[in-house]
Amino acid sequence: MISLVVVAHSRPLARAALDLARQMVEDGAGPHVEIAAGLDEHTLGTDAAAVAEAIDRAHTASGGDGVLVLLDLGSAVLSAEMALELLDPGVAAAVRLSPAPLVEGLVAALVTAAAGADLASVERDSRAALRPKAEHLGTEDPTGGGPRTPGLPDAMSVELPVTGEHGLHARPAARLVSRVGAYAPATRVVVRNLTSGRGPVDALSVSAVATLDAQQGHVLLAEAQGPRAQEVLAALRDLADEGFGDLPVPAEPLADVATPVPAVSAEPGVAGSGLEAAVGPAVLLETVPDPHGVSAEDPRAEAARLAAAVEQALGQLLELGERAGRNLGEGEAEVFTAHATLLRDPEIVRTAQRLMDAGSSAAAAWSDAVTAVASAFEELADPYQRERAQDVRSVGERVLRLLLGVKEPEVLDDGVLVVDELYPALAISLDASRVHGVVTRVGGATGHGVLIAAARGIPVLTGVGARADVPAGTVIAFDARSGELAVDPGPQVRAAFEEMVEARRAEREAALHNAHLPALTTDRVRIRVKANVSSVSVARLAAGLGADGSGLVRTEAVFAQWRQAPTVEEQTEVYRALADVFDPHQVCIRTWDAGGDKPLAFIDRPTEANPFLGARGVRTFTSDPGLLLDQLEAVCRAAGGRSMRLLFPMVSTPADLRMALDLLGRAARRAGLPDPPEGLEVGIMVEVPAAALRIGHLARGLDFVSIGSNDLVQYVMAAERGNPALAPWSDHLEPAVLGLIRHVADHVPEGVPVGLCGAMAGDPDLAGLLVGLGVDELSTMAAGVPIVKQRLRSGSVAQFRELAEQALSAADAAEVRALLERSRQHLLQG
Repeated sequence: MISLVVVAHSRPLARAALDLARQMVEDGAGPHVEIAAGLDEHTLGTDAAAVAEAIDRAHTASGGDGVLVLLDLGSAVLSAEMALELLDPGVAAAVRLSPAPLVEGLVAALVTAAAGADLASVERDSRAALRPKAEHLGTEDPTGGGPRTPGLPDAMSVELPVTGEHGLHARPAARLVSRVGAYAPATRVVVRNLTSGRGPVDALSVSAVATLDAQQGHVLLAEAQGPRAQEVLAALRDLADEGFGDLPVPAEPLADVATPVPAVSAEPGVAGSGLEAAVGPAVLLETVPDPHGVSAEDPRAEAARLAAAVEQALGQLLELGERAGRNLGEGEAEVFTAHATLLRDPEIVRTAQRLMDAGSSAAAAWSDAVTAVASAFEELADPYQRERAQDVRSVGERVLRLLLGVKEPEVLDDGVLVVDELYPALAISLDASRVHGVVTRVGGATGHGVLIAAARGIPVLTGVGARADVPAGTVIAFDARSGELAVDPGPQVRAAFEEMVEARRAEREAALHNAHLPALTTDRVRIRVKANVSSVSVARLAAGLGADGSGLVRTEAVFAQWRQAPTVEEQTEVYRALADVFDPHQVCIRTWDAGGDKPLAFIDRPTEANPFLGARGVRTFTSDPGLLLDQLEAVCRAAGGRSMRLLFPMVSTPADLRMALDLLGRAARRAGLPDPPEGLEVGIMVEVPAAALRIGHLARGLDFVSIGSNDLVQYVMAAERGNPALAPWSDHLEPAVLGLIRHVADHVPEGVPVGLCGAMAGDPDLAGLLVGLGVDELSTMAAGVPIVKQRLRSGSVAQFRELAEQALSAADAAEVRALLERSRQHLLQG
């Protein structure tokens, strides 16, 4: 985040201005601010050397993001200019002196910087700070009014923060366009991305709005001109407050817990029934011919043909949306609503019209216009946004088929469907009893068609490239879990895949049938299988799948989209709702684990060279524990009469634990209790090798410990878990990792159960090994609960312990993996 420096003749004046500005943001939020004002507490004046020192401190605090200097008048400007000459050139280059008025400019700069804007955006907003006052008084804005869109003189404007995880992609962009459309054409709206500088664009063009590349944390500026300008801007502001319909804030985490649990069925084509593997002959669809060979008639006739095709396609999409809503839910239905909005996109239509006027046929013009928009998406920086090009091509192909008289694709044969990309309309229409799976040449796993297919239980392997260029009827086998693809496999390989599919089908059916039964080993030892949850909705799903409570509530994920910290009351309501979902089982609330790969908008953290080795978990709150105290107070309030655990992450030393327990005691007193609630169990996460090695000392007096396998692996192997290049060194089956898990289980104080969460807990092939290493509880993703429980029922603790001993003696992860495969085959055969 950028830093600010206030240069003024009077130190009390500078402090007062800063106090006023800080009233506009939440406590603790906003950028680092330095004051270089007055010669001392009472003497007026400015000192270039003091200004230089303040800028240098601000530059360090910004982590290189830049420094904006706000000034009052006269010698303050001269002192600031001289200060730049005293600084290192590299520091001076990252500094801007703002001509903005001191008080108004400081308020605007502090608020904009707190929203995450870059230096250029903050500087622009500070210069435009007089604009509201000038407009209110009806005088000319001496700053020029900030950024203006050509063609919209005297426009009204509003800033729109983008808070959704995936930014303003197709669906939220479609909602913006739809909201603007209600006021068109009398009122015109244009939008620009203040953060990146992209735009302005027509707010009625969903493709143009989406290609602003507005990502989470960016700020848009919407400008409106016309009789209802104020109304449309108010509507857009409300839409932004709702995250453009893409956020569960703040209502989603506080949702009514009486909502029915999502149904899960073993029948093909129903959510939750995916096998993630398929075998069958390749099925190819009729492709759309090249439209550029189509002769063109009069441009007016071509335009009429295009308009008719677009209107017909709109009707089809609305029907598909209704079908998706009935069968899969509102989220999938909105995919088709967004596609319908794309069809009305004036940018695509205008481009096609120009091409038709130049002599192209409607089909060729439409194809070229769609290709241009899809290409614009593919040039965006964000991977999720780039994949929205699939939506554009899907819409384009639908209209193109109508123009060329080519019927919709239809799967007539049983087998594995091979396509370039899996479009939503095709995914919703597939007969899941005939289509064993889908292989795509391009596209990624977050394409809307892929997500719809997955929701319907159809396995999909994406982005295999030219390997999918096979004649119809060629046998294809794939495993989406491992990414393995076999084209025209030999008899043994094919038989192995078929055996895998059949085994998974049988195991899945048994797992779903027995989901609510306890996970008892063959020697009658119960292992509790819990769920990691990130919202009340996920908690309901987990409870419906037989989870023995929640082993981990990721509170930083529950509140990830909140731009301001939730209050004690709001958190209390969420934690009570989660506990009530799992009653009578326990729910385990992990305290804020911000840092590393889990940023939170309401936690101001400095840039770190290596965030995974920086201020994470409880370390984040050593100097300012206020946010953690609020959370602990909420847990104390929620825990009364409920079965609840509290889990502290990233505890490395006894000092970490003492600090955490001291804060818990303070929080209980704030909640009006002499001590933490009776029945609230307290534990720590074991993620750092130091904690694992000293667990016997750290765990004294605790009620449980939970091994965070993802972090433990990366710290043991010194390999960042999010770096694919380090995958060979971040294998969780390395015997060194397994040895530390065994060490924790062997050295915890007697009576302290050991849980484990993370990727290892969700792999059914590892369930028995982990129990053999001494783990008492597993916490996995909600959908994985039934299969992990089923796998634990297939063996005895004695067998699992024998497996663990062999794994600990293995030379490397590959040998452990081979051992697990032999064990799995033995258990399945038994």
